[in-house]
Amino acid sequence: MKNLKSLLNQLVQFVHRFWRTLLLIIIVSLATLIVSSAISIWLSRFHNLYFPSLGAIRVIGVEAYGGNINTTQNGNPFIDWGTVYLGNSVNRSFYIKSISNELIILQLMISNVTFQNSNGKNVTEDPPIENPLLLTWNYNGTPLNPKEEIFVTVTLMISSDQKFIDYIINNDVKQFFFDIIIKPAEQ
Repeated sequence: MKNLKSLLNQLVQFVHRFWRTLLLIIIVSLATLIVSSAISIWLSRFHNLYFPSLGAIRVIGVEAYGGNINTTQNGNPFIDWGTVYLGNSVNRSFYIKSISNELIILQLMISNVTFQNSNGKNVTEDPPIENPLLLTWNYNGTPLNPKEEIFVTVTLMISSDQKFIDYIINNDVKQFFFDIIIKPAEQ
């Protein structure tokens, strides 16, 4: 009991001696907590933007099949990218087989990007940045022989540029679609 009274007495003396320092520590801690919470709430408006998305596959001189390729009821191939978050990348893989009679070098392009709002209507306003979607692949440009087959991984990245984020929010964009074009490069 005596030790408890002594400890309590020392604590009271410490608080009395350093009350200004302790008050400053408490104020700074509370201010930091409030500011970080406010920033987290503000950032959550933008950082958690995501879209469901599909990419129709258009091929010339090659076949694309297997892996992550799905087929519509009428037989058209597409990739379901799933939910894509701004600033993140998503990978999908599939096979490509040359149906050309000569050596070809492949080219990957994206076209017909369409954004839709929560009512399912196409957004008519153009995005404020030139390439809001970036599509790359691991194909290194090696020529394909006739009937040769390769396995490729395609990566989709959605821009996290602030102008694009504002475009998404202001136009109530909820999903997007685009065409993936794989064809022989012009030689």
